[in-house]
Amino acid sequence: MTSSLPFSVAPLEATFGAVITGLKLTDLQAHEFSALYDQWLKYALLVFPGQHLSNDEQIAFAKRFGALEFELAALSNVKDDGSLRTDDDDDMVKILKGNMGWHCDSTYMPVQAKGAVFTAHVVPSKGGETGWADTRAAYRDLDEGTRDRIASLSAYHSLYYSQKKFGQTKEKDSEYFGYGFFNQDPPLRPLVKIHPETGQPALTIGRHAYGIPGISEAESENLLQDLVDFACQPPRVYHHHWTAGDAVIWDNRCLMHQARPWDMNEPRVMYHSRIAGDPENEFAASA
Repeated sequence: MTSSLPFSVAPLEATFGAVITGLKLTDLQAHEFSALYDQWLKYALLVFPGQHLSNDEQIAFAKRFGALEFELAALSNVKDDGSLRTDDDDDMVKILKGNMGWHCDSTYMPVQAKGAVFTAHVVPSKGGETGWADTRAAYRDLDEGTRDRIASLSAYHSLYYSQKKFGQTKEKDSEYFGYGFFNQDPPLRPLVKIHPETGQPALTIGRHAYGIPGISEAESENLLQDLVDFACQPPRVYHHHWTAGDAVIWDNRCLMHQARPWDMNEPRVMYHSRIAGDPENEFAASA
């Protein structure tokens, strides 16, 4: 335990992330939260084992980091009647499988999300991990020529684009609750952004990004994929093996994330609270 902190911090074996113990998230004092927020900005991902937050407690914790983009969404293959979603044509299965691609949340919205709180309620016997990738370290580790090449480039971001690969389109009514499927022009976001609180540059890439203006479609696709492939290499990645009761919070402004596959004949029930970005520094105009 760091002597000046009211909790224990164990850094992960990666360029980011730490496990936090010695805190009860439902009973954070102001000085504890202030110290925790500083550690969040430093490590970008904080893991809290054994918290067992209720939905209301999760929402209350997330709200301490800012206004919420939405309070709670279940990411689960369990239907309301208790049966399992296993059909690839199931709209929620398409979303779950789409989330297995590396991405940042809400880059397809006018205002990108600040971060997210995620909790595990039911976990499969194997698989179903969540991975994160450090886009700060990725930018830092790029060669100078690539940094110069991407310095002035931007890409469009669209959930329609990323989910079309799984058969979800504007024209099809979806059982999915519809977040991100709006009649709007896709935001255009720079490939390199400056974190508004730390001042560190980071890449804004992932599965929602496409169509870099000024270069060909093929060149754009290859460049974006090359950047993702580079970013998602050790020591810039961490995959968390969930235990029911775990909670995490991550900084969406400098981390990508992905779900990992599992046998959908087993239930997996996770809850996601999304922290809204500041429109002053997370807004992206279209074109």
